[in-house]
Amino acid sequence: MFPIVLAGLSALAFGTSDFSGGKASQRANPLTVTVISQLLGLPVLAVALLVVPGTPHLADLGWGLVAGTAGFGGVVLLYRALASGAMAVVAPVTAVTAALIPIIAGLFTPRTPGALALAGAAVAVLAIALVSVGPRTGRVSPRLVALALTAGALFGFFFALLGQASETAGLWPLLTVRISSIGLGVAVMLATRTAFRTPRTVLPWAAAAGMLDMAANALFLAAATRGHLSVVAAITALYPASTVLLALAVDRERLRPLQIAGLGLAATALVLATT
Repeated sequence: MFPIVLAGLSALAFGTSDFSGGKASQRANPLTVTVISQLLGLPVLAVALLVVPGTPHLADLGWGLVAGTAGFGGVVLLYRALASGAMAVVAPVTAVTAALIPIIAGLFTPRTPGALALAGAAVAVLAIALVSVGPRTGRVSPRLVALALTAGALFGFFFALLGQASETAGLWPLLTVRISSIGLGVAVMLATRTAFRTPRTVLPWAAAAGMLDMAANALFLAAATRGHLSVVAAITALYPASTVLLALAVDRERLRPLQIAGLGLAATALVLATT
């Protein structure tokens, strides 16, 4: 039960972070937004490491190092895709792809979830697609779909890799996640001569994205080391639900019938996963 609660909170934080990052990327370069947001999220990491002690092994730090490179690439591509405004296509494609990879990887771990828990994971994937449905405007290019698929695959590998860390590691693997992601980001910015400066109006959105992303990572890692990866990853990948609800509250968007059905299925998935 507790790992599912943590995964649900992680989904809420991820969805809100993506909403904030998408807003920032409409005003600045997605690569710059990603690096700045991750730098601004470091205080959250520092607090998390103090609050949740751990004794990591070298392998745990290694998983974090590799996961950080995948996560960084996923965030940059996601922000770039979200900046196009086609969230109705980007969100479900990215989230479903991100859920499927760790679900499959989790089936090869020693711990096997029950039938109802696996059913909850399957329902969660369907809920992700439904809750992300929105009105489509214009023609969606193959390039945009490719961006969403690639971002989802990188997020999926991020979840699967980070989920390999041991419970005794605490949140220390997140330190190497940030070392690799920020290091890679700065290297890419220097290689492409991308400007580091952004408009001041971008900073609040970037700060919210970075801090919430770090909180979401910490919640996911805590859930994955205590529960089964297949189920935890599926619940975490429900993050578009919080993005939709936030758009409803902030942008005054109206829910479509399919989105309402998706939210109902998301609740069903949570119940099945905790059974």
